[in-house]
Amino acid sequence: MSSRDVALRILEAAGIPLNSPEPWSIQVHNEKTWDRVISQKQLGFAESYMDGWWDCEAIDVMITKLLSIDVLNLLRPSPALALHVARSYLLNNQSKQKAAKNAKHHYNIGNDLYSKMLDAEMAYSCAYWAKAKTLDQAQIAKFDLICRKLELQPGMRILDIGSGWGGFLRHAVKNYGVQATGISPADNQINMARERSAGLGITFIQQDYRDLQGQFDRIVSIGMMEHVGPKNYKTFFHKCDDLLAPGGRMLHHTIVSNITKQVTDPFFDRYIFPGGVLPSLTQISKAAENDFVIEDVQNFGPDYDRTLLAWHKNISAKWQEIPQYDLRFQRMWNYYLLSSAAGFRAGDLQLMQCVMQRVGQRPTYIAAR
Repeated sequence: MSSRDVALRILEAAGIPLNSPEPWSIQVHNEKTWDRVISQKQLGFAESYMDGWWDCEAIDVMITKLLSIDVLNLLRPSPALALHVARSYLLNNQSKQKAAKNAKHHYNIGNDLYSKMLDAEMAYSCAYWAKAKTLDQAQIAKFDLICRKLELQPGMRILDIGSGWGGFLRHAVKNYGVQATGISPADNQINMARERSAGLGITFIQQDYRDLQGQFDRIVSIGMMEHVGPKNYKTFFHKCDDLLAPGGRMLHHTIVSNITKQVTDPFFDRYIFPGGVLPSLTQISKAAENDFVIEDVQNFGPDYDRTLLAWHKNISAKWQEIPQYDLRFQRMWNYYLLSSAAGFRAGDLQLMQCVMQRVGQRPTYIAAR
């Protein structure tokens, strides 16, 4: 059976037509696509799109259909994929040296891109759409939800691990009167965060979390645990334990995989988030178990689908304003955003906020919503 025949059987099972007018139909421009996809699975599928070998008007809908039939289990793993998995088990892809390089690969590609794509505060993580109608409103709602879950009070010392462009800390300082510190290994983020936060007294440090010293009443990470890496989960929580003051509390906002794994999608590892692996709730719980009690878990994964579509709409309308990003990069970014939206829509990915406190006697905690 040819690669084309195998692929067409899968597409038929998923209800995806070929070269048809439906928005989720795949329009094939190069017949080499089939061999590339069957041999390299998701990496071949993504790269052949990046190279213009096929198109689809509604990539998010199409990939959601593929995920609904568990498409990856219908394809045999390639030798390259097997090597990728083996390397992930053997190597620490988020060591201090690699973590800084990995972060800069994604977050240093240009503040101009992110400013065109994101909300006014440049929050690059799932928004909270419960009552919001716009992306700006939904990101502020997310910031405030975190503040309320942490029960912030004036004068509290708060640490944001992976603070991005500083939007959360600006909200916390302006509305809750806290003393704020943010860290990130990406210099582009740190520099812009300092500029945007001038006059607010927020400290931003370009540093790996493993090197930080100090004591904080509250710790938050928003979209950071995806970059920690399975080999470092215990190290991460032990460090949080060192940094958290007595009676302190922390919240981790992270994309969560339904299954425990040591490796990420090879497309995302090569092009988007090198070294990143989505933790499972099991991995989070196991890594934190001797130090922390998980007081609350809230899952609003479907909100990430809506967030990603908002980002895609924003950037799609503004590529002409940033011509330094060529067509292949634009197609890569398009695939990244829409395939991610499909993952949340299909239920393969979740977005969870986990509130934690130290093991031991403590007052009853009731989380805000």
